[in-house]
Amino acid sequence: MKYISTRGDQTERGFSEILLEGLAPDGGLYLPVHYPQVDAALLAKWRGLPYAELAYEILSLYIDDIPAADLKAIAAKTYTKATYGFDEITPLKLLEPGVALQALSNGPTLAFKDMAMQLLGNLFEYELSRRGETLNILGATSGDTGSAAEYAMRGKKGVRVFMLSPHGRMSAFQQAQMFSLQDPNIHNLTVEGVFDDCQDIVKAVSNDLAFKRQYKIGTVNSINWARLLAQVVYYFAGYFYATKSNDEKVSFTVPSGNFGNVCAGHVARMMGLPIDKLVVATNENNVLDEFFRTGNYRVRGSAETFETSSPSMDISKASNFERFIFDLLGRDGARTKALFKDEVEQRGLFTVAADEFAKVPAYGFVSGTSTHADRLATIRDTFERFGAMIDTHTADGLKVARDHLDPTVRMIVLETALPAKFEETIVEATGQKPARPFWIAGLEGLESLPKRFTVVPADAKVIKDYIVQHCND
Repeated sequence: MKYISTRGDQTERGFSEILLEGLAPDGGLYLPVHYPQVDAALLAKWRGLPYAELAYEILSLYIDDIPAADLKAIAAKTYTKATYGFDEITPLKLLEPGVALQALSNGPTLAFKDMAMQLLGNLFEYELSRRGETLNILGATSGDTGSAAEYAMRGKKGVRVFMLSPHGRMSAFQQAQMFSLQDPNIHNLTVEGVFDDCQDIVKAVSNDLAFKRQYKIGTVNSINWARLLAQVVYYFAGYFYATKSNDEKVSFTVPSGNFGNVCAGHVARMMGLPIDKLVVATNENNVLDEFFRTGNYRVRGSAETFETSSPSMDISKASNFERFIFDLLGRDGARTKALFKDEVEQRGLFTVAADEFAKVPAYGFVSGTSTHADRLATIRDTFERFGAMIDTHTADGLKVARDHLDPTVRMIVLETALPAKFEETIVEATGQKPARPFWIAGLEGLESLPKRFTVVPADAKVIKDYIVQHCND
């Protein structure tokens, strides 16, 4: 399989090349030249496979420059009961008739990001060893990507991590997970701004091609295709868990800020997985909901980006959205570039044409917004009626899912994180502290551990200087 840019560069590149690249040279995002198609026979073959084997089957459709035996070994090493606590890796939890949660947060950092990041860490280590090279990972996090990346990359040979996070805007647990790490290859930089400022810095550094090549800059954010590809797997797994035959359809509701998680669902649907609806659930930072209701994509500035109780979705510039728009526009790279580079960067918004917006329902997308009051009510109701605690982001998803139920189609809500990461809001909603998973060591007393981080201004040059300094240490 070869990959091209969403912004018109038709140079076809292999998977191992784009794995370490992140953004394309023209500033676009990589997508495969086509989506492999799965038919009824292939779905039947995959139904019942253990998760690691299913992952290998899907990954192998997109990765043809890593030997099959090596790719199978990487998948087997990544997806184990020892890491995720369950044989199924991502089991379903039935809440009520027609509605289930898919557990994606049982990995080392209690968030769905582990599902892809653990694979990415193993792929990076494999490819860097094969090449005899090193990599400096520059990432941005609103809460969960950072810890998932750092726990996946800590101690990896040939890898340094420089992770940007918005200063003071993550939960106490999220900050403790990241800042308590003392590994010398991990660097936490807290940016005086919001997540979008962090993400803009990552893109600015990545778009400086000379700097990127000299200092071997790579990314772990979902702008990296490999991470999104890993997330495609659990849509197939969830479908198989929820259905008995391939004649059935399911819908997925996905709490979303950066559009990476639900974009993986879009890829799965484009491959032929029988998905009815992809429900995009946003919090008060509802840029994506606004688009799917109106066709207007309007980026919010820092002052308009709300600090909410579902902080991992406090995002107003959804970087993965470009991939969907590229498909919506018939893979017109020039038009996609005009919208994202010219319109968004200069005016902060774009509006798709009426005939283009009319095509959105064919891709299955619908959306909705959830507020702090909605989160509290949903967390409380889920606990009182079903005895299940859910985190704030999953609550956003469950609230919006209930606005889009179809009695003939099962709804799967993707779990975002375990409630232990957002204890303050869980206590506010239920009056009880959430338990921490027993199979993961080191969680008790995490917040009291010494912390190591550096506060920096929202300035790409400052970040470049920091990288240069620590590459020369």
